[in-house]
Amino acid sequence: MFEYLLVSVALAFLSYLLAPKPESPNAHNLKDFDVPMADPSKEITVVFGTGWLKDPNVVWYGDLGTSPIESSSGKK
Repeated sequence: MFEYLLVSVALAFLSYLLAPKPESPNAHNLKDFDVPMADPSKEITVVFGTGWLKDPNVVWYGDLGTSPIESSSGKK
């Protein structure tokens, strides 16, 4: 009985050592996003009705900054 327990603990430890380690995620930067940027030299396209613009001149597109995630333990 004791041998089975010892073998199971040894195999659990061996599987922990041989398990693949996950890679840490990389932080995104502005070059990772495909967002058209504002260019003062481009013409301003005026669309009457409904239509698709192939290359829009976007002035603002969301808050793409990063901030660390902080959590409290909940103790006072």
